[in-house]
Amino acid sequence: MTSPLCVRKAREADIPAIHALLKIYSDRKIVLPRSEADILHYLANFTVAEEAGKLVGCVAVRDFGNNLLEVRSLAVLPEKQGAGIGRAMVQACIERLRGERPFFRLFALTYQEGFFHRLGFRTVTREHFPEKIWSDCKACPKHDCCDEIAVLFASDSGQA
Repeated sequence: MTSPLCVRKAREADIPAIHALLKIYSDRKIVLPRSEADILHYLANFTVAEEAGKLVGCVAVRDFGNNLLEVRSLAVLPEKQGAGIGRAMVQACIERLRGERPFFRLFALTYQEGFFHRLGFRTVTREHFPEKIWSDCKACPKHDCCDEIAVLFASDSGQA
């Protein structure tokens, strides 16, 4: 029997576990690396999932202003993938945003296009997000040969 999944806002005590989880995927060049200091600085952006008191997933939502936000640092423990943890965290972020603002556009750059499509996102071009391209992408080693897919969820229609 598995413990129920708890999706909640991250706390300072979660920082080492968030860092360790993100390192698994940054070492594989799937997410950008984040230091513990960076995670602390942006802790309010993070949502985590835990089972039986153990952190099993994390996600952050960055606000670029003008109702444009990004899903970033989305990671689930490798042995827990496929159990709906990523879906639960992204859905919790969408519901929180719906409660905070009447309209928003939430995007992600991803290798898992189908995952986001199942959550109501649609594929778009990266040029929709110049804010992202000039902030994070300029420092990315893949900047000139990015192979990630841009996806977008727009809250106004209930779908992307």
